[in-house]
Amino acid sequence: MALRNFVKMSRKIVCVGRNYTEHAKELGNPSPGEPVIFIKPTSAYLTEGCIRLPPARKEIHYETELGVVIGRGGSAIPLGEGGLHIGGYCLALDMTDRQSQTEAKQSGLPWTLAKGFDTSCPVSGLVAKEAVSNVKDLRLELLVNDKLVQSGSVSDMTFSVDYLISYVSDYMTWETGDLLLTGTPKGVGPVTHGDRLHGKLIDERNQQTLTEMRFSVE
Repeated sequence: MALRNFVKMSRKIVCVGRNYTEHAKELGNPSPGEPVIFIKPTSAYLTEGCIRLPPARKEIHYETELGVVIGRGGSAIPLGEGGLHIGGYCLALDMTDRQSQTEAKQSGLPWTLAKGFDTSCPVSGLVAKEAVSNVKDLRLELLVNDKLVQSGSVSDMTFSVDYLISYVSDYMTWETGDLLLTGTPKGVGPVTHGDRLHGKLIDERNQQTLTEMRFSVE
């Protein structure tokens, strides 16, 4: 399957903020009336090796997310047809310089550097679309140093995968291999040198682990 190499094919990583109500609350943010969209460069991808903390780091947080790999490009995709453009799924981390992001937001400035530094988007391998009968049955889990820190169901997302694919397509053309990061559940927190991160994507319907990822912090 060509999409197994989606990282090499990808032209953009489109991310969604505040898509889980409890996560928005833990950071003191209101739940948005429409999706909060930002971009990571493809140089942020990491498929193996270590997460490198940026040199000017302040407080780097983990955020576990469901990644949706675009299998068929398109623009102005009608609501209800987003699923036709899904090629597969993955588990991802949206590594974030939280203090820099907070300071930028308070100043009304962009927070690209807080989200887009090299290795800020570790990803698992591809899960075939056919392996997921209902995306709402998926659960994300993250363990840091063997301790469970995040566990959330896709069914708790404010904006559905279908809605997000359609919404983004009104502004940006989806291209084959692009990645949509759909937001993180509550439980985000800081990492430091030597931490071990272990993520799981689980089908709650049959308790099957569809994919896992393991990364350490350099």
